[in-house]
Amino acid sequence: MHSFYSTVLNFVAVLVICLSFYINHSLAGKMKIVEEPNTFGLNNPFVAPGSRLQPKVPPSPVSGPVHLHHLAGKCYSLIESTYKYEFCPFHNVTQHEQSFRWNAYSGILGIWQEWEMANNTFTGMWMRDGDTCGSRNRETKVILACSNNTKLSEVSEPSTCVYSLIFETPLVCHPHSLLVYPTLNQKLQEEWDEAEQARYDGLITEQGYNNLLRDIFEDAGLLKSLKVKTNLPEAKADPEKTNSLQKCEENSEKQKKEIERLRALLRQHNIPFDSQTNEEKEIASVTVKDQHLRGDTGLVDLQ
Repeated sequence: MHSFYSTVLNFVAVLVICLSFYINHSLAGKMKIVEEPNTFGLNNPFVAPGSRLQPKVPPSPVSGPVHLHHLAGKCYSLIESTYKYEFCPFHNVTQHEQSFRWNAYSGILGIWQEWEMANNTFTGMWMRDGDTCGSRNRETKVILACSNNTKLSEVSEPSTCVYSLIFETPLVCHPHSLLVYPTLNQKLQEEWDEAEQARYDGLITEQGYNNLLRDIFEDAGLLKSLKVKTNLPEAKADPEKTNSLQKCEENSEKQKKEIERLRALLRQHNIPFDSQTNEEKEIASVTVKDQHLRGDTGLVDLQ
């Protein structure tokens, strides 16, 4: 009987050890989610160079409401199904597949580029130029929502390769927290005022008004500029033209000196000469004609 109990106890002990090993193994898989290092900057020094994500373009400068600027440099994560999404305001959005597959996906869903605005309000942040997805690049729109806590609350994919993130924060709860006009400097505010007045007076079309607004927002750094900057080639000095002009000036001075010498010689021998130059004569002639044309010819006496 004693040996029977010993056998049962040994069997139970082995079963407990197996269950413990299985549970620990499962938990180890889940722990990978929180052990993954922060990917802010995409070139984290704690990540092996071969595993670092490679952005296509650098992020745009920080812009928009000043009270949101301190979010730059921070990252917020959300786990949906087997994926971990990480949003780094004014920098990037990344996606990491949480699995043991040898080719688990880890990539960039968008790099910070510009604001979306409507009716004088910031309505979203656009992260574009992410990893290649078929014939296009992945992009993400981040919608800011009021909440008592700052967190990434929802991720969806409304259309292929285009993602939508909802980022909650108490920083946008004030009714004026997302107004565009107060973020502009005085010069750009005056330009917006002038555009509003021109539209009200009917001097510009709605399309013209929107184009003016886009120029203002681009100058403020809120939109990525579509203007192509070209450097005009600098005019190079032509040594031949320069030398020719210099020779003409030298010859002109020599001729003036020679004319003065000849005039002095004629005066010395009391020889009369016409002292007016051809240019002076032409000016005098034009003046006389103009005076005649401006005069009143009066009535013509036919008697």
